[in-house]
Amino acid sequence: MIGSSDIFHGKILIVDDLEANIQLLERMLHGAGYDSISSTTDPRETYELHLKNRYDLILLDLQMPVMNGFEVMEGLKAIDPDDYLPVLVITAQPGHKLRALQGGAKDFISKPFDLAEVLMRVHNMLEVRLLHQAVREHGKMLESLAWNDPLTGLANRRLFAERMSMVIAHAQRKKISMAVLYLDLDGFKAINDTLGHGTGDVLLKMVAERLTATVRKEDTVARLGGDEFIIALPEVDSADGAAKVALKVIAAVSQPYAIGGHTINITTSAGVSIYPVNGEDADTLMMSADLALYEAKSAGKNTCRISKRTDWASFIRYRE
Repeated sequence: MIGSSDIFHGKILIVDDLEANIQLLERMLHGAGYDSISSTTDPRETYELHLKNRYDLILLDLQMPVMNGFEVMEGLKAIDPDDYLPVLVITAQPGHKLRALQGGAKDFISKPFDLAEVLMRVHNMLEVRLLHQAVREHGKMLESLAWNDPLTGLANRRLFAERMSMVIAHAQRKKISMAVLYLDLDGFKAINDTLGHGTGDVLLKMVAERLTATVRKEDTVARLGGDEFIIALPEVDSADGAAKVALKVIAAVSQPYAIGGHTINITTSAGVSIYPVNGEDADTLMMSADLALYEAKSAGKNTCRISKRTDWASFIRYRE
């Protein structure tokens, strides 16, 4: 929700070649309560100033020597990232108003200045601009939720599937291997039951941080849900190489965690599948790694297993 304080804190730039006009506008705006006002008499400085400060509103005179307001707007279009030009033009020529709006300006102020008009148009422009920014940020948040796990910030299942498609396509082109590492925390339910879900959530976030810190930047770490994590490892040269990564991850996760005055010890089990030996598509590789994880759990946990040629009938029975 955009409030009055947000509007009066909006960043304003005044661009006018006449110092007297700038001083008059500054007095009007300061008198109304606006507290973040900058100015320049050189229109050529507008681009650099806007790039640096990202103004919420630019009061732009149209008739200036060296560079007029129409030229300034053309330059601003090239640097404004969201295709919204926060320009309120200043003109004494009625015929310029339509051209200014066609050029990207959102509104205009007439000369000579009328205090009520100036304040109303500035207020309305800032309100619309800030609402536009809020909607844009909300859209980014929704986009992030669509691709990322809201608790840990890791990739979610949807984003992991997209990344897997790219990694597999790369492996096919280069005729190289890649690996999938499927992880499940050992005894996580007991943590939730004894210390509460809040502690469990903090633990999951800390595990996520350790996973991303342990693997390479080009690897994709995702949370599939609950205490299950999965990692795509591009360009892994062998099963032994993937197993070394798995053991490194297991060692990192097993280090003690200090949460809320408690020292928590937890381990993880891992299953590894290799492209193309254990599958040539994302679903098959993930199922192969999941079955290998089940074998690691059966072997006593806190260890890893490499997928064998999969008996899918057994896999279906085990999942049931």
